[in-house]
Amino acid sequence: MTSFAKTFRATYLPAEAEAFRAEIKEFLKEWTAKRPPHRRARSWQGFDREFSLALGAKGWLGLTIPKQYGGGDRSFFHRFVLVEELLAAGAPVAAHWIADRQSAPLLLHYGTQEQREKLIPAICRGEAFYCIGMSEPNSGSDLASVRSRAVPDGDGPDGGGWVLNGQKIWTTYAHESDYMIALVRTSGEPDDRQKGLSQILIDLKAPGVTVRPIEDLTGEAHFNEVFFEDVRLPADALIGQEGNGWAQVNAELAFERSGPERIYSSIVLLDIWADFLARRAGANPAAEVALGRLLARMAALREMSVAITGRLVEGESPVLEAALIKELGTTMEQDTPVEIARLIGDDPDEVVDPELLRTLAYVMQVSPAYSLRGGTREILRGMIARGLGLR
Repeated sequence: MTSFAKTFRATYLPAEAEAFRAEIKEFLKEWTAKRPPHRRARSWQGFDREFSLALGAKGWLGLTIPKQYGGGDRSFFHRFVLVEELLAAGAPVAAHWIADRQSAPLLLHYGTQEQREKLIPAICRGEAFYCIGMSEPNSGSDLASVRSRAVPDGDGPDGGGWVLNGQKIWTTYAHESDYMIALVRTSGEPDDRQKGLSQILIDLKAPGVTVRPIEDLTGEAHFNEVFFEDVRLPADALIGQEGNGWAQVNAELAFERSGPERIYSSIVLLDIWADFLARRAGANPAAEVALGRLLARMAALREMSVAITGRLVEGESPVLEAALIKELGTTMEQDTPVEIARLIGDDPDEVVDPELLRTLAYVMQVSPAYSLRGGTREILRGMIARGLGLR
């Protein structure tokens, strides 16, 4: 049975990481000034290649990657501060998000030296964008049941390689990405579960790859279906060891599930609502109490996220703890627009800032996806229950 007492021990951002915050805020002033709140609320759904290139030019992509591969060679604490400030400002981070957060660290830890030298520097410059292929139809977040299959290809130009067939779904920004890193079966059958799974790199412009965007309630599309029909891949498309994909994915998910993005998806809305209440201080005590409760939950979750960052700094891979933060954080993120809408609706005669209403409308429509991306609520709760010895 897992105890979370040691995992979530008090952890503090070091002074050098905090000092980095002022530089980020200054850089973001120009970007945020051009965007109204309802646009900034898109943040990590906001795809902006120019912004990602600007971050790359500052040396802020691949912040924890060694300099020999084009990275910043800084700590996970520095990256926590950077991500926190980007999301708090509502900066458009979607273009580089997956590559910076997951793909580059994965390639660093499991890729060959040739893969590191060829692929990681472009990520750090903001010139190569990645998506991850995990979920499949009728599988959801049950990653061990994937059916997409890559088989050895003896007819390839180098006498090796792979032929890939299958399908992925809920793949974020596949329609804008250059590459996908996918979890596929390279041996055995779906009933073998974790055995026989591997990770492969797919050029999304390769023949046989079809990407179909999925529109959400806002009329926008950031999720996709991706189909593979006899896609030929080179031998060096394999990342890490064949059959080790399950272990690699679980290490990768600690990066995906534990960061500030699992707390701050609704923060722009929360900020402008707080400003609205401040201008009318004392006029709506119930709303002010509700704001305090939401902020208290966010503060506690932030402390937990910082603690997990400390574990990453120490070289650990706290997968279970990251799942807990993701589940609690997602719940708070989804509660935020619902609570704000309820309190605004309680006083229909109140004159509400139109920009607040526009931002609320967007977040209300997109927030159901918060508990889909990065693992569904049901899967995460199952992981947590097993970790606590409850199932």
